[in-house]
Amino acid sequence: MLKLLIATTLFTAAGAALATAAVGQPAPAFSATDTSGKTVSLADFKGKHVVLEWANPGCPYVVKHYGSGNMQGTQKDATAQGVIWLTVNSTAPEQSDYKAPAAMAQWMQAQKAAATATLIDADGKVGKAYGARTTPHLYIVDPKGTLIYAGGIDNKPSSNAADIATATNHVKVALTETLAGKPVSQATTRPYGCSVKYGSGA
Repeated sequence: MLKLLIATTLFTAAGAALATAAVGQPAPAFSATDTSGKTVSLADFKGKHVVLEWANPGCPYVVKHYGSGNMQGTQKDATAQGVIWLTVNSTAPEQSDYKAPAAMAQWMQAQKAAATATLIDADGKVGKAYGARTTPHLYIVDPKGTLIYAGGIDNKPSSNAADIATATNHVKVALTETLAGKPVSQATTRPYGCSVKYGSGA
């Protein structure tokens, strides 16, 4: 299979194409506000591995991974090794699935999530910079600021939690490889889930 290093495109409702981040290239810089109102920037974590996870609590695929504890387990495994985990919600306020910062924080707390921070990307700027298409959609940035992984959490594109037991967790594999100083063997995989609910004017 050819390496998918060329950026894919994401089309908005208006039909405009948006260039996305490319694996092997510098990860797009960003700043966003977390659920407590603090500004968080990718640059804050220079020298560390950073995982970006797109989430929407109203999505059945997100429910699959949080309801089973799989996402939290992946978060805890990563953060225990010094990895920064940023959960990003790019759902626009006009969408029925939108959660205000306090409600999103409450949901994450109820799930016993282990993210370093939960970012509210209501205008979709961070999501569009990375080309986030689905919830979940995951990315890994290395300590040099290079995007080294983009894709799904695993290789079982279903909303059935029973499939997790036999799935390969791409994020865990990629982190294990990069933390051991090895290149990521599958740097690009297929993301799956609900579409990111960007605003209609995005």
